[in-house]
Amino acid sequence: MEWINRKNILIVGLGLIGGSYAMALKRMGFSVSAIDKNPDAIEYAVEKGIIDHGATIPDETIISAADAVIFALYPNVFIDWMSKYKDLLKPGIYVTDVTGVKSAIVYRVQDILGDRAEFIASHPMAGKEVGGVRNSDDLIFRDANYIVVPTDRNTEGAVNWCKRLGKLLGFKNISILSPEEHDRMIAYVSQLTHCIAVSLMTEPSPRNAEKFTGDSFRDLTRIARINENMWSELFFMNKDALLGEMDAFIKEITDLRNLIADDDVEGVKEKMRLSTARKTKFNAV
Repeated sequence: MEWINRKNILIVGLGLIGGSYAMALKRMGFSVSAIDKNPDAIEYAVEKGIIDHGATIPDETIISAADAVIFALYPNVFIDWMSKYKDLLKPGIYVTDVTGVKSAIVYRVQDILGDRAEFIASHPMAGKEVGGVRNSDDLIFRDANYIVVPTDRNTEGAVNWCKRLGKLLGFKNISILSPEEHDRMIAYVSQLTHCIAVSLMTEPSPRNAEKFTGDSFRDLTRIARINENMWSELFFMNKDALLGEMDAFIKEITDLRNLIADDDVEGVKEKMRLSTARKTKFNAV
């Protein structure tokens, strides 16, 4: 019943993820509109049939007609948008997002909205190393992970709606975490990995190293081609959790360095056996 009553979907922020959401939902028969400050993004999405119509400013007609809204904005921009335009939202509407941090924004957005609309946070664990609506591809959701992030202010109906959204988009594993649990987990599985990739690429390398890389280096540094504005915002908004994971990683790599320095062959092999066993668990999901 929820989806019958929520056929008009508005996406605010028409980049890679917003565009991929639009592509998937449009293909399934939803009426999809979008707001993005970049006119080229709107024009391209309309021309390619990714959305039905759009605007480059918060258009009252488009916003008030939406039955559900998906925000694909940077965290601070998302909060600012809500503060300015929340009164244009249809009363009782469901609102979700794709933001990579939660504790710093979920409670603030829920406070801003009050009883007017219900914000049920979510996080699609999917993407590419390139951005923009021109790179949209709803296949990136296939077999990926999707996290629903409710608080005690969310209703069962909103949580179920958000889970159903993940299933419709094609995600394989749908999990529920609190904002705090989400941020601790994301600090490890996402933000730390980006820190490692950036560090590998900024470490002084041998001359002409790019001519000698293999698959292992390419795999490890795929995400080093990074949006510095978005990711720096995510890092600082989740600073405590991320620093904890970075400290744990520094300890692990220091331990491995010391085992090698001490010619502790068995110690190095034990680290590798533990790594293999844990990687096997990840591959099984």
